[in-house]
Amino acid sequence: MKWLSILFIFWTLPAFAVQPNEVLSDPKLEERARDLSQGLRCLVCRNENIDDSNAELARDLRLLVRERLVEGDTDEEVLDFVVSRYGEYVLLNPTKGGSNAILYYAGPGMLLLALLIGGLYLRTRARATPEGSNSLSDDETKRLKQIMGE
Repeated sequence: MKWLSILFIFWTLPAFAVQPNEVLSDPKLEERARDLSQGLRCLVCRNENIDDSNAELARDLRLLVRERLVEGDTDEEVLDFVVSRYGEYVLLNPTKGGSNAILYYAGPGMLLLALLIGGLYLRTRARATPEGSNSLSDDETKRLKQIMGE
């Protein structure tokens, strides 16, 4: 029974998809490749980085990143190349500029707009005179008594 629990523990550990034949011989380049791969999304698995994915496209992306690093590209050049090829969706943490700025700033902007409109509404409600507070003039009071038959 003990071996079953040990097997279960190893079975639940994350399986990393980087194959031994993909690993670079230079440890510094391999570390850079791993860092870059952590920020790239597998386009098949969605919210999984390419290091953790077993998909064929993720493998191709891992190889592409390593190939570009071996050619001497900087980290930014590698990311720019991958984004130009697959689009900004490939980044797990998209940039905050360009068209993404709308997504980042629309929520807080709408909240501020709602607070402004709510504040203006409450301010105008506070200034409004209540309906029952209008008192009758002396002439209106006399006329009312006359109508009521007093």
